[in-house]
Order: sequence, then structure tokens, then C-alpha cells
Amino acid sequence: MSRPTPWPSTVLNRIPGGRDGRRMLVVSIIDKTGTGLWAGCTVLYFTYVSGLGLGQVGLLMTVSGGVGIAGAPLAGRLADRFPLVKIIVGAQLLRGAALLLLLTTDHLLLLTLYSALGALPDRAGSVLIKLYAARIAGPDRVRYQAIQRTTVNIGWSIGGLGAAAALATGSTRAYGLLLIGNVVTYLVIAALTLRCAEPPAPSRTVTTSTSTSTEAGDPTPTPPTSPWRDRTFLGYTATDAVLFLDDTILQVAVPLWIVHATTAPVGLAPLLLVLNTVLVVLFQVPLARYGATTRAARRLLVPLTALFLIGTLALAASAAGGTALAVTALVVAVIALTFAEIIHATASWELSVALAPAHAQGAYLGVHGLAQSTQRFAGPLLVTGVMSAGPLAWPLLGLGLVAAGAAQHRLIRDRLTKSSLSVPKVTVSEH
Repeated sequence: MSRPTPWPSTVLNRIPGGRDGRRMLVVSIIDKTGTGLWAGCTVLYFTYVSGLGLGQVGLLMTVSGGVGIAGAPLAGRLADRFPLVKIIVGAQLLRGAALLLLLTTDHLLLLTLYSALGALPDRAGSVLIKLYAARIAGPDRVRYQAIQRTTVNIGWSIGGLGAAAALATGSTRAYGLLLIGNVVTYLVIAALTLRCAEPPAPSRTVTTSTSTSTEAGDPTPTPPTSPWRDRTFLGYTATDAVLFLDDTILQVAVPLWIVHATTAPVGLAPLLLVLNTVLVVLFQVPLARYGATTRAARRLLVPLTALFLIGTLALAASAAGGTALAVTALVVAVIALTFAEIIHATASWELSVALAPAHAQGAYLGVHGLAQSTQRFAGPLLVTGVMSAGPLAWPLLGLGLVAAGAAQHRLIRDRLTKSSLSVPKVTVSEH
């Protein structure tokens, strides 16, 4: 009679990617714990420690954010040419070094330079981890991504709580200690990443027996080798940049909207962010099964746009008057937008990988990384403009998001129908 497998081993064995996949999840949670320590006090550090004014901080954040946009395509290019693990480690160490440099000066120009230097590997990091997951998890990449997003949110929560406890002391020294704490996490994850095996780099993709055969004389169309010449992929990336607005709406617009346009208590803002994090942790993995194939991921664009519309309508309603109505509408908005975030994360992960040819996967995913980087740069400007226009502008933004989802749904249909990218892949190593 065989002995039952201990439940921890059973849970670990359900994580795709084997030991290296699990190790990279540990890297992610430590990484985001450190980021959570620093992200919440970055602006305060520049204000209280570096002594910058409001306009100077805004300029610094804008310039570094703009420079950081180049990180994603640069990382993708490098990942197609060099060992992925070494590039990830290099990015982690560069992020730590750039942070340490902030401690050496209070000069605006140098602080901006060092922040921009750190923004490049920071934006590159998500693309590199995504590429590693796609290679190490194979056909189970959607489930792996869902687990990874869950660990990321747990890490953010731990780091955020640690930062709140440190800042509660009221000492300006706490800002520097939080910065150093984040640097330490970069050293730890660099050491852990070096212990991860290099995943097989795809050199060709072979379709399985489930592929639909192409008729003689009608070969499967091959996407261009460069994403910059692939109009379908560029259009997909552009529409995805719009759909990534859920992040800016939740992180930037909702807190500001509470303060400037509703009668809801200001203390509701952090509670809504906690609600967002809890929902992602609870539902990201269970809902991932609805986007486990490429065609299923494309179908998710329909409920995604519906959730965007519900969320923006609720934001408009929250300004109609009355504290009870405001609180209720804001909770509905955050729930709808959080589920939009969960669904979009699943769909975007699968579609971006499926639309990328194996021989140029890094370059394609690097270009797709521009979607989130551009949204982080331009999104705050857009949503603050919407808020300035008044409550009725929210439903208009919702309709714009619906249009972007519909355009993406139509745009990628032919690629997914005519090519073999939507069928299971067998990745062949270069070795």
C-alpha cells in the first residue's frame, strides 16, 4: 500500500515549470515585497529627503517614466540573443545599483538620471519574467502566469505593510532604510535567479496532431520576423495599451476621484486598494482556466469590455450625491475593474505569446511590453483629464475601452484562424 503524498508536495507539484518555475515564483514574491517597501514612499523620499518641490518631483517621475518605456523592447531583443537567466540577473542588479545612487545626491539632474537608469531594467523585468515563464511552463503558461500574479500581489501587500509600519515612526531616516531594504531584496533575488536553469530557447515550433491541415497551395502565413513590421501585432499592442488602463484607473483615478468628486470618506481609498489585492489573490488562479487556450483568451475580450463599462458607469454614479451611494458605487466600480484586471491579465498573457513567432519571441514580447509601459506613462494624464471633464466623461471612457476591445477581437481573428499559433506547441531547444 503506497503512502499518501504530503499535501505541500501535492500543491507544489501542481505549479508548472518544475523546480525552476517554483524558484522563480519565490523570486517574484521577494522582488515585489522589496518594491512594495519602496514604491509607496518614492515620492515622499524625493520630497522630504532630497528636498525637491512638487513640480520637480513631477518632472523627475515623468522623465524617468518616459525613458523606462524603452526597457521592454530592449530586453526582448537581448533575450533573443543572450542567455535569459543572465539578462534577468543583470536587470536585477542594475535596479539595485540605480537605487543606491539616489542616496549619493540631492541634485535634481542626477536624481532624474539615476531614476531613469533604474526605470529601464524595471520596465524590462516584467517582460523578462514573462518570457522565462513562457519557456519554462510551456503549454501551462496561463496557469503559471495566474499563480505568478497571485504571488506578486502577496509580495506587494507584505511590502506595503512593512513600509506603512516604518513610516509610522515619523522619522525621515525610515525612507533611506526602506530604499536599502529594497536594494537588499535585489541582491537576494539575483542570487536565487542564478540558481535557476536556463530554459530552452525556441528555434522552431512544431504543431501537434491536433493542428488543422492546410490545403495544398495555401501555406500557413508566417508573421514577419520583426514585430515592427508586423502590423497585426502592432495593432494588437496599441489596443492592449488602452485595455491596460484598469491599472491607472484603480491606482490613480479612484483615490483622486474619492477626494475631489464624491462625499465618500477619504479612508475608503486604501480599503478599496486592499479589496483589489484580495480579489486578485483569490480569483486570478481559478479564473485562469477560462483563458487556457488562445481562442478562449480571445473570447474573454467580450466580458472584459462589459466589466469596463460597468466600472466606469459606477464611477460616474458615485458622484451623484450621498455618502451611501458614493461608497456603494465605488465598491461596485472597484470590483468590476478588478475582475477586468484579472481577465485582461489572463487574455493578454496568452494572446501576446501566441501571436509571437517562436524564432523572435523575445523581440515580440518586448514590443508588447510597450503597451503597459506606455499606459503607465500616459495613463495618468488621460484619467486626470477625464476627471476634470466631470462624471459624464467616465461612460465615454468606458465606451472607448469597449471600442478598443472590439477592435482587438476583430484584429487578431484572422491571425488566430489562419495560422497554427493557436494550437498547442512543441518547443524544440536549440541544443
